[in-house]
Amino acid sequence: MAKSKKISHQAILALIEALSLITWKRDDLRDFLKYSMDNSAILGTINWDGTKRESVKELVERMTNRPDLYQNDLMNLLLAVTDLTVFPQLEFWDDDGTKKEKAKRAVENLRKHTKGYIQITKEQAEATQRRAKSESTIAKNKSLESELLKLKALFNKLATNTNFQQRGYEFEKFLNELFHLYELDPKSSFKNHGEQIDGAFTFDGTDYLLEAKWKQQVNRTDLATFTFKVESKFKIAMGLLITVDGLTPEAISPEFKSVIVMDGMDLIAILDARVSLPDLLYKKRRKGTETGRIYIPFNEL
Repeated sequence: MAKSKKISHQAILALIEALSLITWKRDDLRDFLKYSMDNSAILGTINWDGTKRESVKELVERMTNRPDLYQNDLMNLLLAVTDLTVFPQLEFWDDDGTKKEKAKRAVENLRKHTKGYIQITKEQAEATQRRAKSESTIAKNKSLESELLKLKALFNKLATNTNFQQRGYEFEKFLNELFHLYELDPKSSFKNHGEQIDGAFTFDGTDYLLEAKWKQQVNRTDLATFTFKVESKFKIAMGLLITVDGLTPEAISPEFKSVIVMDGMDLIAILDARVSLPDLLYKKRRKGTETGRIYIPFNEL
């Protein structure tokens, strides 16, 4: 049987290369590995602090050193990776298509080196069924659908509230729930030396102050006031301004460097599960660093 054959060194190297390229985020890679293996406990013993390639190399080498424990799972990984024809976990991060192209070439290279172990020409239905089962399991375990649906209904209800003061208060509570959903350690509004702060949260090791606006477009004075609040705190602090109605054209200036801006369309994209809140924050911050623009709508990312 194929599972009893020794896997070649070239196939092992090709597997390491492919696994390091088929996802962009480390968490997505770990999920792929977890749901592709029967004995996934080994994943908890791997150092995930370095690059994906380093972590995958450590994992695969340890598995090849113990074929008595992991031979079947090595074959499971070979099967799972060679089945891949699309790479949805790269979609959001692949601005120019190069990430998906590299992943495609790596998977094709792995197929070339595994012809002796896997029947690449097996029935397409079998491959499709296995891939669908894996994707369904991952989606089921990571799904935020029900929570997002509740928050979307609440957001739509807030949109019909003509009591702007009450809506502003309820909007802060809505954002607090949204940030709790993504485990960003949000804090409710508070006063600091007479300043009203709508909230705070921690993302990717950085503390953020939060300003929430839902009444009219934010103007230059609003943005400057919030920027001063942020910059008068610790240097490592940043600010997130969420304005449902966007900004006035003259509001943005290159001098505002410590804040990033989200608008109503960004929130709707999150509530529709087109992007997660952490992924959107990460990409807005990265794009802001690259371009100097603090306000880049979701459809331009």
